[in-house]
Amino acid sequence: MTHSIPSDTIPVRFGEDLDWPRIEAHLKTEMPELEGAMEVLQFPRGHANLTYLLQFSNRELVLRRPPFGPLAPGGHDMAREYNVLSCLWRYFDRAPRAYLFCEDESVAGAPFFIMERRTGVVIDGPMPDELVHHPEVERRVSMALIEAMAEFHSLDPGEMGLMDLGKPDGFVQRQVSGWNKRWHLAKEDDLALFDQVHQRLERSIPEPSRISLVHNDLGLHNCQFDPADPDRIKSFFDWDMTTVGDPLIDLGTLLNYWPEHDDDCLRNRKENPDLTKMPRRIDMVRRYSELTGVEVELAKWYEAFALWKTAVVVQQIYIRYARGQTDDERFAHMDQDVPHLVGLASDALEDIGL
Repeated sequence: MTHSIPSDTIPVRFGEDLDWPRIEAHLKTEMPELEGAMEVLQFPRGHANLTYLLQFSNRELVLRRPPFGPLAPGGHDMAREYNVLSCLWRYFDRAPRAYLFCEDESVAGAPFFIMERRTGVVIDGPMPDELVHHPEVERRVSMALIEAMAEFHSLDPGEMGLMDLGKPDGFVQRQVSGWNKRWHLAKEDDLALFDQVHQRLERSIPEPSRISLVHNDLGLHNCQFDPADPDRIKSFFDWDMTTVGDPLIDLGTLLNYWPEHDDDCLRNRKENPDLTKMPRRIDMVRRYSELTGVEVELAKWYEAFALWKTAVVVQQIYIRYARGQTDDERFAHMDQDVPHLVGLASDALEDIGL
């Protein structure tokens, strides 16, 4: 049986095939309910972990594994993502359910896990046709994201048995020092402003507002909507960096991703939705504060940290291309974005006198 190609997938990219017969044999041993020959497609979005759609005659599943080549410390943790999703779905229905983890690298070349397939619409560019007809859709999807984030942060990691994901004490301090170390592993040349922003962040780390689960990469690009309902997130994806710590790290990450219509360059990309209709960053912060009761006067600090951290992430992605670990041409010039991101982080700290 040959399946049709879903609109959110592509044929597997050149150089990113795995040992599909071996994977199929492993899955059918571990999940004997699977029927028919396995067909494979790839999800094209994302810049790091490899994500594939596995189609059987009676079921669709998703396989996640790290990218090829040496990996940055702390990222692409398939065991962590599996542990989170094998538990969290019972308490938070935006989390897909994970079914199977394989640490035997002879099967797929790296540890991988299998999770449920969810369908819907991801906003990773202009507002999709499936959503654009809804009145005030830009505001509605934005508020849905903030509301889902607030609900996620209200969960008790201890109740779910997930406190061992991280050490809350000193969490933000370790984030700052850890991303600085990653920069020095991935950089090609020195960038004085990067080091200056690092020092300013180190000197001004806020006390945590409270402790919660932290997704570490929340934005519209990692959300999925039901086309009929722009007021509620259907799914969150990319849980491999989930930990326990200060939830305002997630708010800062969102602000880092959130462009406004009068931003320049990197934060105001042409492929974004109509930014004149999207809430501004301050509106997102105020709504989060209303929902959680958290004081967010220092939201700018978390935004600055996230911009600085994103500069490291971009450099890590670029250096994989520069070192020949991937042929993906999307990464060829990403290093050009790094100084601008660091400059935005510096500006955000200046806005609050730091």
